[in-house]
Amino acid sequence: MAKFSPSKSFAGNEDPLDVVLRPPPDETPDVRADRLRREAEAKKVSDAIDESIRQEKAAWKKNKSLFRLLLLGQSESGKSTTLKNFQLTFAPQAWAAERASWRAVVQLNLVHSINFVLDALAQEFTANPPARPRTGVSPFSTAAPASAQHSTASSPDSPTGPSLADGIADTSVPLKFTEKHALLKLRLAPLRHIETDLRKALGAADLAGEGALGPGSMRATPFDEPYAPSGSGSASVRSVRSADLCLRSNRSWKDALHMQYHGHGGHGHGHGHGVGSREGALTPGSERDDATEVIAGCREDMKALWEDEVVREMLARQRMRMEDSAEFFLDDIDRIASRTYEPSDDDVVRARLRTVGVQEYQLKFENVAGVDRSISREWIVYDVGGARSSRAAWVPYFEDANALLFLAPINCFDESLEEDRNVNRLQDSFVLWKSVVGSKLLRRCIIVLFLNKYDLLAKKLKAGVPIKKHLSSYGDRENTAPVFAKYLHQKFREQHKEYSPEPRSFYGYVTCVVDTKATASTLSSVRDGLLQQHLQRADLVA
Repeated sequence: MAKFSPSKSFAGNEDPLDVVLRPPPDETPDVRADRLRREAEAKKVSDAIDESIRQEKAAWKKNKSLFRLLLLGQSESGKSTTLKNFQLTFAPQAWAAERASWRAVVQLNLVHSINFVLDALAQEFTANPPARPRTGVSPFSTAAPASAQHSTASSPDSPTGPSLADGIADTSVPLKFTEKHALLKLRLAPLRHIETDLRKALGAADLAGEGALGPGSMRATPFDEPYAPSGSGSASVRSVRSADLCLRSNRSWKDALHMQYHGHGGHGHGHGHGVGSREGALTPGSERDDATEVIAGCREDMKALWEDEVVREMLARQRMRMEDSAEFFLDDIDRIASRTYEPSDDDVVRARLRTVGVQEYQLKFENVAGVDRSISREWIVYDVGGARSSRAAWVPYFEDANALLFLAPINCFDESLEEDRNVNRLQDSFVLWKSVVGSKLLRRCIIVLFLNKYDLLAKKLKAGVPIKKHLSSYGDRENTAPVFAKYLHQKFREQHKEYSPEPRSFYGYVTCVVDTKATASTLSSVRDGLLQQHLQRADLVA
């Protein structure tokens, strides 16, 4: 066995480190030059690491001092739309700069809605094949079938889908499908590939096969229990339906578009928000990209499908509920399915990508009239996924939140949760609200309530859907939107007072966040009120 002996001996007051780093006495000029070069490169890397750490520390200190707003509510309550309104209202220049990038998202929303209708049509064809036309009759004749003339297409919930118990169409008479419908289905088939390619380009999430989410993950308020990572147990959890347009929290679709551009050279000057039909990649060399060309080419067929009375009746009979924004885009196919289409503010506000996980946004205020404090110039806003399987992820954001904006959709008193068809959506909002206002982690948090989707509520009640059939406590009150909104406002207020750990002010607003002008006024009041309350709590205002 070899014996260990020190390679060097240090005499007197010599610094051991200096001895180790000292260049050898017989070093040649070439060796010395190479050594100095390597040392300079190593120092450059070290300095870059030090600078990165310094910047991260500075950013962390700055972020710790920023005002944090948390957007909460069940899925499809309007959280992401509210965030867009914040951006439109308080950062209009940044909003305008990125508005064109939403073109692909709006196109995806339109194509997705058409494919949704085609899926329903294919299902009906299986049980009720289309009749062949009489000799000499064009399949695209404008004359409607006799049954369609007396259809229930104008039922209250069509075309966005009927509610759970009202407006049931007469299913005793078979739908009169014709060769026209079969041809439309065939002609619109290319939109399947366009939707797939747009999803890939945007980095949209596919949650199928993600695995079980752990015990209790589908409870209404999983954050009531102490948070802990899921163990080895598993739960049979129904995955998000494949039709949903999902956006992962750890990937920005704008970054995905940017990567697709530069992956193909980035030499084009067009908008390039479409995709190549062959490889599902962006083709930025021309403004008239493949996706836009296909969509524009299918424009008349899309209109014919959406405006067809038999198709409308079919949707009513199948009781399918499409996203709230679907009708908006489908009613404006001429404008959107154009080769020169550019998104409007309303298009961007209504465009839907379902949030999965937690999205963090830095909102820099461009107009800071009002409270003259640095806190009013930049906020961090968290937009969270509202599905029951996503709610356990809210907990880490509770403790640092300065304010919470809770959205409760009030049009859904007769609808059920996508995750659990046995749970009423309005009931779920009440359960969630009670848990949020009663959370000790949020006892110092300013809570604001938006009773959202008032426009859809008014439309539904005007069509005659009875509230008391689904909400017995409503009694014999007037079946109108103003009375019902006031009733719900009072109920939420009472729960806020009863379950809050500490006394605090109640802020409740009846909103329609797709109405950007009205929402801008509401958000300005909310912002000023939040800042005033926050500064008072920080003892900065008397």
